Amino acid sequence: MTQLPIHDALDPLISALRTTSRAVLQAPPGAGKTTVVPLAMLDAGLTNGRILMLEPRRLAARAAAERMAQTLGEIAGQTVGYRVRGESKTSKSTRIEVVTEGILTRMIQSDPELSGIGAVIFDEFHERSLNADFGLALCLEICDALRDDLILLAMSATLDAEPVAALMGNAPMITSEGRAYPVETRWLDKPLPKNTRLEEATARQITQAVNETEGGVLVFLPGEGEIRRTQSLLKLPSNCTVHPLFGAMPFKEQQAAIRPAKQGRKVVLATSIAETSLTIQDVRVVIDAGRARRARFDPGSGMSRLVTERVTRAEATQRQGRAGRVAEGICYRLWTKGEEGALLPFPPAEIEAADLTGLALELALWGAAPTDLALLTQPNPGSFSEAQSVLHMLGALDGDNRITAHGKSLTKLPLHPRLAHMLATAGPQAARMAALLAARDPLTRSAPVDLSLRIEALTDLKSFTDRRPYAVNRAALHSIRDEAKRLRKSAKGSDPIPRSPAELAALAYPDRIGLHRKGDDPRFVLSGGKGTVLNDEDPLASTRLIVVTDTDGNPREARIRQAVQITEGQIRDLFGDQITWQDNCHWSKRERRVIARRQEMLGAIALDDRIWKDAPDDAIAQAMLHGVRDLGITLSPAAQRFVARVKLIRTAGHELPDMTPDALLSTIDDWLLPHLSGVKTADHWKKFDLLDALRTRLDWNQMQLVDKLAPAHFTTPLDRKIPIDYSGENPEIILRLQELFGQTTHPLVGNTPLRVTLLSPGQKPVQTTMDIPGFWASSYADVRKDMRGRYPKHPWPEDPTQADPTLRAKRRKH
Repeated sequence: MTQLPIHDALDPLISALRTTSRAVLQAPPGAGKTTVVPLAMLDAGLTNGRILMLEPRRLAARAAAERMAQTLGEIAGQTVGYRVRGESKTSKSTRIEVVTEGILTRMIQSDPELSGIGAVIFDEFHERSLNADFGLALCLEICDALRDDLILLAMSATLDAEPVAALMGNAPMITSEGRAYPVETRWLDKPLPKNTRLEEATARQITQAVNETEGGVLVFLPGEGEIRRTQSLLKLPSNCTVHPLFGAMPFKEQQAAIRPAKQGRKVVLATSIAETSLTIQDVRVVIDAGRARRARFDPGSGMSRLVTERVTRAEATQRQGRAGRVAEGICYRLWTKGEEGALLPFPPAEIEAADLTGLALELALWGAAPTDLALLTQPNPGSFSEAQSVLHMLGALDGDNRITAHGKSLTKLPLHPRLAHMLATAGPQAARMAALLAARDPLTRSAPVDLSLRIEALTDLKSFTDRRPYAVNRAALHSIRDEAKRLRKSAKGSDPIPRSPAELAALAYPDRIGLHRKGDDPRFVLSGGKGTVLNDEDPLASTRLIVVTDTDGNPREARIRQAVQITEGQIRDLFGDQITWQDNCHWSKRERRVIARRQEMLGAIALDDRIWKDAPDDAIAQAMLHGVRDLGITLSPAAQRFVARVKLIRTAGHELPDMTPDALLSTIDDWLLPHLSGVKTADHWKKFDLLDALRTRLDWNQMQLVDKLAPAHFTTPLDRKIPIDYSGENPEIILRLQELFGQTTHPLVGNTPLRVTLLSPGQKPVQTTMDIPGFWASSYADVRKDMRGRYPKHPWPEDPTQADPTLRAKRRKH
């Protein structure tokens, strides 16, 4: 056997597993841990049971099993076998079984003792997949409660090992130093311009690398789209063969990318599928475009979306290691050495960013809350609560979050709980739809969103391509058909009612039944309350009712990527028991008025909408309160004076309600509601005088106190009441100068002198004073001289203190 770096770590690893039954192994990319360690454990006789090794991807599981079998001079299925979804190669003689991570969960849920299993290896644990985290937590609980002999080993190349070792009961940490072969890293001299397309930069780097190096080239790109576009830009020598490599490809095409080139050089354009547990033969050169695609779940929208982000340092290390698997290598990075310091150390654990519906269902089946298990990272409470809400909607959980009989049946199906619910409810007729919705879109993004087109292509591809101008991913269709056959066998029973594609989609997505919003824009409100938008030119843009099966997950307004038209009759047939009449009175910001409607609702969508003619006054008033919060409070002059009086008395230390604008707005439910009768619109509110409502905030004693200490009016010598304005530094009155004739003392409020503004007969200010007697004795003479000429018909006595107050002009002389 070829000596690999991992061989130096085998003795301490085997010793640790003999002593503690647990360990964490760190080994750099290319060290050989995936294919050497399981065989070494088998050879050491650590257990009489089977050794189960988990891999994050089907391709890696097959490749690892076949490589170990080859080492033993066998074929897969003898001493070493594998099990992945849809395929199994094992036998009675199998001692090492390589499986994808989700299979371990199914094994434990059906047999908590893991009968016949002696050891579980979590390979590439640094990827922190949801299934691996959950599987390890379950295994740790099994060890504590049922199987203290079960051996657990976590292996990784780029793992923050200490937290994992602590989680596993302070398990020993074993480290393998050094790669199989050294790798030279080459960075860019300067950052890529911001407007540079990733595919163009990558294609240039591939051309340069082919000219500068020898051997196979492995290129890391975020997704199939970038792979296809980069491939179309390449102009390489005739001796170079280009192979795409991504998860949705048929296995035979994946194997072609892995196998050594028969002649010339091989260039593999791959996603992160090639990062770990996979040796691609002949590769000497790695080109890292520096991007990774991850699923992000938004609990606010209840939807997942794929985002493209910078790679982390751990991912970059994994990718770099691919160049040193079989010989000395070179790694080109499409970023500068200076930019490397800004990279995050590790990618987020899947439990932090993924849809947790499946995890919530598995936990319910296990009978535990997340905090009951030794999870390395606890799920986000909001995301977990959203997942439980989906399961309640599907009937998989009861009111106490316990799994129902229906929920148990969903766990037996290899699907997301939504699709499992559809299959369990509708029976085998839903198998094709479940396979289609679980897979990547078989049509290109330029095709309309209509799910019926995908059904057409699946049903009769030749007829579809003859009639439709849309490109079809034939390999994806083939994979969907195969999966549909497997799911049809898994489905139990049969729904006697034939269901249309739209009805089946609605069973899986009852919260995504979309109703076209009023107006011309192709916007839809979903039964779950979210908003979505469709391209204007899409044929479904004017459809009244649709079921949305895929979006881009934008939390503000998700763009529809796949949907199907549904009729109201089909909705009523499926969800008639959930449709209810609701009386709805609400404030419309757009229309600036209270709208009263009677609506027949399915979740957040109104199948029927009528005017609520006899809406009660209290319902309208409650809705108008929201309008007041929207419009704000505006006080009439009289109300402003009242508020100023109250403020003055509060400032003096008396207990009175706070009538500042913020205080008034925050307490409108308490004092304004009884006074809003008849107020329904912004115009009504604009004309509404708040004075009476504000006065009711004071009891009788408080009102008496205000009237005494800050009276509303000053009574003039003509017995006329003039409002007093308390909003300034001093209380103020404004009145005609002639109305104060005969006034020999200055007007007061309590002991506070009023600020008096005296007006001319033309209502223009002529004097402001705090001393009326002083004004008569001094400034009045100048005012009289000026005013007599302007207003000769009005009295201007030489001694105003001896004149009678008046608002009239002089009598005419006959």
